[in-house]
Amino acid sequence: MATGISKKEQLSVDSLTAVMPHRDPHPLPYTNFFEFTYPNKISVAEILEPLPSSFLKVMRNGETKKITTVDDNSIILADNYFGLHKLLESGEKATLIYLDPPYNTGMDFQTRDLKHAYNDQISDTAYIEFMRRRLILMREILSDDGSIYLHIGHQMVAQLKIVMDEVFGIKNFRNIITRRKCSSKNFTKHQYANINDYVLFYSKTENYKWNKPGQKPSDEWISKEYTKVDAKGQYKLVPVHAPGTRHGQTGLEWRGMLPPPGKHWQYVPSKLDELDAAGDIHWSKNGNPRRKVYLTDDKKRPYTDYWEDFRDAHHQSIVISGYPTEKNYDMLKMIVGASSDPGDLVLDPFNGSGTTMHAACELGRRCVGIDQSFAAIEATLKRLRKGLSPMGDYVQKNNESLEKKNQDLFGFDKENLGVVHTSNTGYEISFIADAELLQAFKEEILELAAI
Repeated sequence: MATGISKKEQLSVDSLTAVMPHRDPHPLPYTNFFEFTYPNKISVAEILEPLPSSFLKVMRNGETKKITTVDDNSIILADNYFGLHKLLESGEKATLIYLDPPYNTGMDFQTRDLKHAYNDQISDTAYIEFMRRRLILMREILSDDGSIYLHIGHQMVAQLKIVMDEVFGIKNFRNIITRRKCSSKNFTKHQYANINDYVLFYSKTENYKWNKPGQKPSDEWISKEYTKVDAKGQYKLVPVHAPGTRHGQTGLEWRGMLPPPGKHWQYVPSKLDELDAAGDIHWSKNGNPRRKVYLTDDKKRPYTDYWEDFRDAHHQSIVISGYPTEKNYDMLKMIVGASSDPGDLVLDPFNGSGTTMHAACELGRRCVGIDQSFAAIEATLKRLRKGLSPMGDYVQKNNESLEKKNQDLFGFDKENLGVVHTSNTGYEISFIADAELLQAFKEEILELAAI
């Protein structure tokens, strides 16, 4: 590997003395593994011990049926620790897991029609162990060719990176992706504006599904990248050599010249002759060859680890579920398409508004979502069975709209906040509930099932 340091520099006094062990009386550790230590951190074996629980499928007509396995395309009302144990018990394997857990912000969250969604207040160590236990279960559910995307804010991204390294292994870390979540904010009196959140992308093994995603390039990018035009179309110039010395045909002389020092030809000389004969080699005034790469109609730009085109809903016409912290639908479609194939199982154990399930259904994947929030279950069932509403529908025009006029059990104003029936909803979604929750909140759960 080229380091840019000569042999003489590597053997210099400064380089050698910098690593002399006697210069520091406290030797550094020589291991790549580290983890958090705190009270009540339980073992992996304890986490994986079977957890007794009972789940019931709740029909729209109010009937219930005890289940042993989870149907495809199901939303589960339960603490996801129990829901994940149920999936593990059933032997299901997910090719893709996406989760958008609470960020540990210290706040409470409401839906746009002012219903309580979830509480996000917990100590740091409790949060870390809460997530670790669930991530270990997710690892066991994930298929060997699977991937996991953990969406998190700045509050706990550093801590969860360490936990993910512990659970999935440092070698299976793929990316830490920065997503621009919103436009500029005004919270800049004492600090920089907070406009990003993060996605930790890991695979289960080194052999994972990857359907390289890309985006249609803008006209501005095309004009800068493909600067030349000939009879065949718009093109750019790229080198015909590549790094590394080769002693085969790609290291031989071509057209009276050898590859530059430390390089080799990208193609064997006979192939370069074919490209030149076809007019696909450009010769500079100095006689240097470069290959022409033409712009094609299906050209896409690969995504980087900075996502600036997947902001949260920011316009009144954008259709949403009304659930807080709802993530961008196009982002989830991109993730589902990149890391799974049609027919694969996609799991979202912090389901929220059902965006992951929606994207999975739209792209022909099987899906399961888990959430313990009644508001999340309501948002998901309405979204997938009926449709979404433009964000503007949630803007209350006057105080009268806050009255309990034509409301259902959860305060959803059916007259003023009607759903928009779109072509990509109307899916058959099963509703499953924890038996203990059903016993305690039977009336509420049956009304959810009837959506």
